[in-house]
Amino acid sequence: MNFKRMIFAMSLGLIMGGAVSIKEMYVSADNNTNANVNVNINNNSSNSSAANSSSDSVGSSSSSEVTLSQPILTLGTSLTSSERSEVAQTLENAANVDSSNVQAITIDGADLVQYLNPSGDSFTDNSGVWSSALIQKTDNGGINVQIVDYNGSNNITTITQNQYRNAALTAGITNANIYVTSPRSIDGSGALAGVYAAYSAAGNSLSQKNINNAQNEQNLLSSITQANKGKDGYTDSQLNNAVAGAKQEIADTKNPASLSRQEIADIVDKELKKNELNNVLTQNQKNKIISLLQKIAASGVMNRQSFKDQAGKLSQNIQANAKNIFNKLKNDKGLWAKVKQFFSNIVTDLRNLF
Repeated sequence: MNFKRMIFAMSLGLIMGGAVSIKEMYVSADNNTNANVNVNINNNSSNSSAANSSSDSVGSSSSSEVTLSQPILTLGTSLTSSERSEVAQTLENAANVDSSNVQAITIDGADLVQYLNPSGDSFTDNSGVWSSALIQKTDNGGINVQIVDYNGSNNITTITQNQYRNAALTAGITNANIYVTSPRSIDGSGALAGVYAAYSAAGNSLSQKNINNAQNEQNLLSSITQANKGKDGYTDSQLNNAVAGAKQEIADTKNPASLSRQEIADIVDKELKKNELNNVLTQNQKNKIISLLQKIAASGVMNRQSFKDQAGKLSQNIQANAKNIFNKLKNDKGLWAKVKQFFSNIVTDLRNLF
């Protein structure tokens, strides 16, 4: 028995030492959540391009799907004449489209008021707008976002790539490539309002209720990321993956709008655990995510087949674009599974001694 105890102590020390080393290394690769991912841009028959290297075919979408007939460029009203030209060229080059095929619209303070204020923002008609976007339809590529450097600088300071994508999904957008940039450091709200306005300009408006939910979601996820900035074990990618996974699971139910708060809470808890955030987020933050997903489920947008398909696609793409983070999550889970099995074996051995 003394020999077994000695072996137990030596093995436990080795395993726990390895676990501590992994924990110290855990998730240091998401230092800049707005950083551009490596993407492959490929033309299709309609001159649209795939803004994500992991895009592949998704299933059919419902007849209520909103779409665009041509790429739309949204330019902030505060841009100077030279900035306007440079921003347009930057976004068109990123999307690999010719300016002659692009419809350009200007986004001003009134657009911020119309699309963003209903969810709690406080813009005015005189608010400045610098961040700009280009939105193009794809046949089946899901929702893909690229934050594009402007003259070598990433100037979108607050809204992350994955937050743009989750917001677009909630707003009811399907199969679109979205490119965002700004000539100066700015939070990126103007580009988000531009995305919503683009569909209205195309005569295929998004539901204001869905836009409100999308904005509430973006504000919430952004605030959680800011509150946990620099915290060990937290990245924006993990949070957005958890939310996308919860959306997919809720949408896969027979009637998302009929789910109780507890049922949605169970789904959120499951997804947070999968992304190792359950002990990182506060209960207040968890409750806000649950309440938000209740509202999104009640809106009816989750009943669309396109939403179900692309929620899953979004989660896959988030993981593909942050492989280092999610590989570490898998390795971490594998280690603790081995630790649990080790203790289980020790308990069995000790029982066999008596």
